[in-house]
Amino acid sequence: MDAVLFDFSGTLLRIESAESWLRAVLAASGTALPEPELRRYAAALETAGALPGGASPTAVPDQLAELWATRDQSAERHRAAYTGLSRQVSLPSPHLHDALYDRHMSPAAWVPYPDAVKVLGALRGRGIRVGVVSNIGWDLRPVFREHGLAAFVDAYVLSYEHGIQKPDPRLFLTACELLGVAPADTLMVGDDRRADGGAADAGCAVHFVDHLPAHERPTGLLPVLDLVG
Repeated sequence: MDAVLFDFSGTLLRIESAESWLRAVLAASGTALPEPELRRYAAALETAGALPGGASPTAVPDQLAELWATRDQSAERHRAAYTGLSRQVSLPSPHLHDALYDRHMSPAAWVPYPDAVKVLGALRGRGIRVGVVSNIGWDLRPVFREHGLAAFVDAYVLSYEHGIQKPDPRLFLTACELLGVAPADTLMVGDDRRADGGAADAGCAVHFVDHLPAHERPTGLLPVLDLVG
């Protein structure tokens, strides 16, 4: 392999828990809640699927269905979809819905998987090009910089910047073009069988990892080093 493409959320980094997410926003806004109430709100937000990178919605309301299906095609659609899900939960203050969305874009909300730096560094040491291909509605580059991963990434292909989303093979082909490699010599690593599996239609090899909390997947990326040879 000449290059490896990585998904972002659930592959290289993991979003904080819904409870941690809500706690951070409440603290920043000076809003105090009793513990049982806070945990109840966090559970409701998680059920609603309001945390990007977290659990999928148990059910998407009919009025959000079309928006949800295309949420990663623009920044506006991404925010509207997730704040729309958040607003299914009656939080203590209406401003908290946008504050929650803003929080998830901050580097503090993300934790790299324990083996991410090791694997990315090893790929760099072998001269293998690295790209990040993500379905997302905002610029994740600051997250990579803050967590010391940016130095290992040669190209980013983010769905909202192209107006298309995985599994559309055009995103993977764009990444290969930016890296100057052939799809047949490229491995895509992701956690979503449908979205990341679209790389196969572009001619790439595909390897899947499990979307687990970071502490539950300490070595999930290490097989990538064997796959690239």
